Amino acid sequence: MARTLRSLRRVLLAPDLAEVSFARRGFAPLPADGPAARLEDVPRAVVCGFEWAMEARGIEETAHRLELLAPEQRGFGYEGATMAFTVLDVTGRGHRTRELLNGPGRPHVLLAYIGIGFAMARLPRVLWGKVLPDLTGQPYHPVMSWLAVDGYGFDLAYFHTRRWVDEQRVPASYPWQGAPAYFPRAVDQGIGRALWFVHGARPERVDAAIRAFAEHRQPDLWSGAGLAAAFAGGCGADTFAVLRRLAGRHAPELAQGAVFAVRARDLAGYVPEHSAVAARVLTGLSVEAAVALTDDSALPDGAGGPVPAYERWRGAIRAHFRPEAVDRR
Repeated sequence: MARTLRSLRRVLLAPDLAEVSFARRGFAPLPADGPAARLEDVPRAVVCGFEWAMEARGIEETAHRLELLAPEQRGFGYEGATMAFTVLDVTGRGHRTRELLNGPGRPHVLLAYIGIGFAMARLPRVLWGKVLPDLTGQPYHPVMSWLAVDGYGFDLAYFHTRRWVDEQRVPASYPWQGAPAYFPRAVDQGIGRALWFVHGARPERVDAAIRAFAEHRQPDLWSGAGLAAAFAGGCGADTFAVLRRLAGRHAPELAQGAVFAVRARDLAGYVPEHSAVAARVLTGLSVEAAVALTDDSALPDGAGGPVPAYERWRGAIRAHFRPEAVDRR
């Protein structure tokens, strides 16, 4: 009976592999070869992680399956697995998400928060208070749990592109970590991240899409785009350079997103070449320097308040890339 219920949840809540393809979503066609063609591997890895976790007999089996993914895609698999376990925990009983992220998923915890956001997009808001596991003792918890809201925003833009990208709808607030006013900004960071996929790693199209949004939303959108570009890749140094040029005065936000992506890759134990190139072009930093910058911009204490600790941490990184800071170096 338990496996039957899991299979039912999988069918009802997760898109199949065909549904996440760029063609089915109506995105611009990707070239048949080259780095951009590999962008579709990302949503496929997420779906595989979700399905494997739904069907697995436990944490260990799930982890063994996720190890089958290439290191570059494994974190996305953990996003999907975390999404599945969040759904199972919230709609049933158990602590699968906590066990996963305190165990084999710990190196991928930053992406796993995004997977919680994918689950939020499929769960009624009345259940959102139950989605965040107790990860007491982990250095990124609960400050970085805002990445769950980022994941929620990504899901909205990826699967409902007309409403959230073309029409630039504004998401309703929610008192995540006691900061409802910040909630739409974190959603925008996820929408910006989705734009890198929606527009197939084409900087000019990403720039045009961001410019269509209200001006006050554009900094967070650029931050999300930088995170996606550096983490997922899909292009080479020349295209990263175009992205940086088009970001213009939002280059610090773009760099902040890229630096965070490199830190997440490093935490997971594998930094692909495209992430190193993105760090160099979008931030002017080596991988080691980007990691040091995020660690030196220590996470402030406290998670609530009108300006969450997460945003104060992001601001400290952005400040490193402001023109006046660059001039002093």
